[in-house]
Amino acid sequence: MTGSIRLPDLDRRGFLRLTGAAGAAAALAACGGPTVNAPGSGPAAVEQVDFTGVTPAKTITFWSNNPGSSGAVTQQIIDAYQAANPGTKVNLVNAGANYEEIAQKFQTAQTGGQVPDLVVLSDVWWFRYFMQRSIIPLDGAIKAAGIELSDYRQTLVKDYQYAGAQWAVPWARSTPLFYYNKSHWAAAGLPDRAPTTWQEFSEWAPKLKAAGLGTQNAFQLPALADYAGWTFQNNLWGEGGGWSKDFTVTCDSPESVTALEFIKKSAAPGGWAGVSAKDQANDLAAGAVSATVSSTGSLAGVLKTSAGKFEVGVGFLPGGSKVDKPVCPTGGAGLGIPKNIPKENQLAAANFIKFLTSPENCVLFSEATGYLPIRTSAKIDELIAKRPQSKVAIDQLAVTRPQDNARVFFPGADGEMAKAAAKILNEQADVAATMATLKTTLTGIYEQQVKPNL
Repeated sequence: MTGSIRLPDLDRRGFLRLTGAAGAAAALAACGGPTVNAPGSGPAAVEQVDFTGVTPAKTITFWSNNPGSSGAVTQQIIDAYQAANPGTKVNLVNAGANYEEIAQKFQTAQTGGQVPDLVVLSDVWWFRYFMQRSIIPLDGAIKAAGIELSDYRQTLVKDYQYAGAQWAVPWARSTPLFYYNKSHWAAAGLPDRAPTTWQEFSEWAPKLKAAGLGTQNAFQLPALADYAGWTFQNNLWGEGGGWSKDFTVTCDSPESVTALEFIKKSAAPGGWAGVSAKDQANDLAAGAVSATVSSTGSLAGVLKTSAGKFEVGVGFLPGGSKVDKPVCPTGGAGLGIPKNIPKENQLAAANFIKFLTSPENCVLFSEATGYLPIRTSAKIDELIAKRPQSKVAIDQLAVTRPQDNARVFFPGADGEMAKAAAKILNEQADVAATMATLKTTLTGIYEQQVKPNL
């Protein structure tokens, strides 16, 4: 290895040293993380990998949780790669049902297990691996493999940059979308678009309820365990609140309480919303509800299930009474290369990343799953012609913002947010009191596991 990069101090968009909290589980199944791009300098240095004279290995192992039910299309791309490169082999391993499970398996492998050659990295987890020195900076590998990083959507590329280095390559990337049943909209006399604000939708919901649609609810709130911490940021931000501001917990602020009171009222008896028991996208696709918020990664499945029954509309996430944009977080995952494997395997993994994320294959992957086409040169006209909803997700990238530190940086915080949301929505608990308790919990996590490592 040659060369080094000085590590800057961590600022608002930086992360924290989590090696001391490596075993803490965070429920990050549907997560997305902020850009890490901080000024300054620090005492540590990260070495770039020099691949001069390295011959790529013929066989590599790729760990994936197959986000968005992508196992079949990923294997299709692998088969094409092996056919185009005789003698090479990529072993696809289902390493977990979600981002947390694959993260825990990868974490365990660092202590003596079998480490893969390529691994799916949630946007929330990759920086932990960087701090633990368990993944390599990809700049050398990107150069050696001839990956044109400038052709990837830069909003997504920058999510994995730190100290002038690239630590992952975008792959299964998403944003939440507002999904709605166009037939229900027409029956209720609503304009064919997503609501601009949640306040506007609260005016539309009674019309949906009165239209005799036979639905469970006008709107289905996401399954809390996987989505509350992620998608509720949209509601909090729209009222000028949030889970935190920098590292100060703000979930109990008047603005945050107002946002959650609005959600609570919507799900109260006689309200217009319900809470999904498992998967709100499936609830919509089955026609059981008129609208919901879910990942772009659910788009292909929703369209397939609803085909022949009703037309699906999608739109930007609604704003609130105080903020209309940007109120949308990004999400999904990228691809990283572990450190403790031979250079030959690292280079072979980079070569496969180039093929897996080629313009042609990113369109194929997007068509099969609904995830965003990550290459700017990708020919998406046919994709958009077949699935116009995809363009909405791409356009929404311009109005995304980094997630709150408390949600993505505090170990276990996402689970605590989900539990608090469940008390409010399932038990109709007092919002202010619940948020005060959550603040105490989150502040304790910060003081005990985060602050000492900043």
